[in-house]
Order: sequence, then C-alpha cells, then structure tokens
Amino acid sequence: MERLQKVMAKAGVASRRRCEELIAAGEVMVNGKTVTEFGLKVDPDVDKILVSGKKLSSPEKKYYLVLYKPRGYVSTVKDEKGRKSVIDLLEGFHERVYPVGRLDYASEGLLLLTNDGDLTFGLTHPKGRIPKTYIVRVTGHPSANKLALLENGIPLEGKLTAPAKVKTLEVTDTKTLLEITLYEGRNRQVRKMCEYIGHPALRLIRTKVANIQLEELRPGQFRQLGDNELKKLKKLVARSF
Repeated sequence: MERLQKVMAKAGVASRRRCEELIAAGEVMVNGKTVTEFGLKVDPDVDKILVSGKKLSSPEKKYYLVLYKPRGYVSTVKDEKGRKSVIDLLEGFHERVYPVGRLDYASEGLLLLTNDGDLTFGLTHPKGRIPKTYIVRVTGHPSANKLALLENGIPLEGKLTAPAKVKTLEVTDTKTLLEITLYEGRNRQVRKMCEYIGHPALRLIRTKVANIQLEELRPGQFRQLGDNELKKLKKLVARSF
C-alpha cells in the first residue's frame, strides 16, 4: 500500500506535486468516491483509481533524458502562445516524458526530462537544494562587492536568495563571463540576480544539474542518461531529504 499521489506519480500521471494538485481539485476517484486528501493509501492492483475520469494505467517504464535546450523554446509540454516546445526536439523518441523544472525561453543548456514523478519531485522540491550550474555572460565588470552579493544573497520578491557559488571565468573590454551555482530554483533567478547588481545577463547556459552534464551535446540534441549517472543522481536526491 502506498500514498495515492505516489501511486499516481509512478504511473506517469505527472510529478507528485502536480498529482497532489489534482487530488485537491477533486479530479481523482478511488473505488467510486472522490478523494481530496493526500494521506489515503491505495493498492493499484486492487483499488479502482480514476484521474479526470480515466482509469489509472499500470506503471510506465521510466525514461530519463538530458537535452541541450536551445534559446527560443519553452520548457513545457505545450504553450498557450503557440511557441516551440522542448518536446518538439525529441525526434525519434516517442515515449511520454516531462521537463524537470524550467529553463526560461531566452536561456539555453541542460534540461532533464523524465516520466519518473518521484525523481522529478526530489529534483524540484526546495528542500532538496540540488545544485545547478550556469555560465553567464554579463554586461560590464561586476566589482568584488557585487559578486559577494550574488554569493551571500540578494532580496528577490521579499526573500533573500540562498548562498551561491560565483566564479569569474573571463573578462573582456565590455563583458564578463561568470560561473554561478545555485542551490534553489526560483523563476528566472540568475537573470534577476544579475539585473539586481546592475549587470544584466546577455547569454545564459545551464551546464550542470547535480552530477549530470551536457558533455558533447549541441543545441537541440538529447541523450538518455547512463546507468551510473542515474544511480548517482538518485543517491544525491535521496541524500537531500
């Protein structure tokens, strides 16, 4: 017996957080009764579970992809504005997977996709503090004091950002290349941090999430995670909780 939202996530409905939202919205029925609380334990082999009127399918085979997201793509399955989705890049791959978190429209780099709801939950939950590394080219030359602000925390939307790691990689006449590692994932956080110190980001590439790296991928290309990569990733996530 397992909690309903966990069974739904394992069946590939969505991330565990999204499954909880579906339960709270009254979209889930168990044995003919609508369920709106998260604590119910079920046996998917015995209990009849309906999600939005459809029978819960058997657990799907799990897939784990790493994609080099180019600029000009949204990190969602569909887009209400009709923009290109990262799913459009998965040519030749026909299984259902979902982006893990988001990488904004103008940014590029590493994006994980999977149908493993438990792993998605672990990678995106704030408690996990999973490191994500970005290479950012900014305007001008940030002073040591401004870089210290990025490292120690700046106020965004009424709350300080968590401590980060910042390294200067290259300085040219008018620009600076920074490596920034975050341990949280707020919306457009790196761009907002750079704007706050007065050095807006010109180009932003995510190069690493936890132990996963782009390796030889070029924009628009993807690969499946290797067994050792996946085992280490799951251990890192488990250790974070």
